[in-house]
Amino acid sequence: MNLRRITVHLHSADVLIIAFFVLLSVLNLVFSARIPDWWLMILINLAVIAFICTLGWARHTTGNRLLAVVHDWHVAPTVFFTFKELYFMIKPMHLGRDYDDWLIAADRWLFGVDPTHWIMQFATPWLTEVLQIAYTSFYLMFVVLGLELYRRKSMDLFHFFMFTCVYGFYLSYLGYFFLPAVGPRFTLHDFSALDKDLPGVFLTPYLRWFVNEGGSVPIGVSNEAALAGTQRDVFPSGHTMMTLVLMYLSVRYRIRLRWWVVITGSLLVVATVYQRYHYAIDLIGGALFMVLCVVTAPRLYAAVKKRLHTMETRFPDS
Repeated sequence: MNLRRITVHLHSADVLIIAFFVLLSVLNLVFSARIPDWWLMILINLAVIAFICTLGWARHTTGNRLLAVVHDWHVAPTVFFTFKELYFMIKPMHLGRDYDDWLIAADRWLFGVDPTHWIMQFATPWLTEVLQIAYTSFYLMFVVLGLELYRRKSMDLFHFFMFTCVYGFYLSYLGYFFLPAVGPRFTLHDFSALDKDLPGVFLTPYLRWFVNEGGSVPIGVSNEAALAGTQRDVFPSGHTMMTLVLMYLSVRYRIRLRWWVVITGSLLVVATVYQRYHYAIDLIGGALFMVLCVVTAPRLYAAVKKRLHTMETRFPDS
């Protein structure tokens, strides 16, 4: 069993994930003087790459149904794992420098106000509740679309969907590397007073806790402590970008719940500013990144798929 016989059974999304883990490893090496435990992250990255390659080979070799499902769906936890690695890299790479001041200045130049302050005039507990539910449904939409495509037995379309999602997330991660920021809930507002300023009805505190956990936001601490510990993931707005991607794909491929995706997604985009997660300029950046994603993803997917098919033809099973 050689390397080519292992990699020939990868999905296109697998190739994209492996390439990004290689990039992260290179960045860890280049900035090793700034990033604590850089060597450990490189080892973990290599382990993830080995796992993905072995999974693809084992799924094809054994024909095991469970391995097939794991191989088709490992993308979701793997992309989130990638996101968490950024937590340990971005801040030390920039020596603790955040660029919220640039984003705040851009908002004020474009709109003449801070949008998170301006939108407060419309705040009500019920609106807060609805928008927080919409915002937290972000990952549910991926599952809904993915499951329908998977059940259609149109695996090429399913793999294109997975590839496009991975590609979109990784594009947004590149933005976080270049322009790290924490968002208006820490800079323009007092994070510790959020539940008092924007109270919901019932679910809002629990859903905020869930979102905060995903973003590594310390709970029950001062605004300064929360700001120091949170993930730098503001520009572009990944929630806006990937929600727009999902809305586009759901309409294009006539997903049964496409109008639920469109309506919930529209509320989610509003919630990014209303709930103080993002500056308005982040949404503009997210929309531009979305266009880049949907325009370039099909050609990139076709190129990777063609390369994998060529390898499969040249290195058939013994």
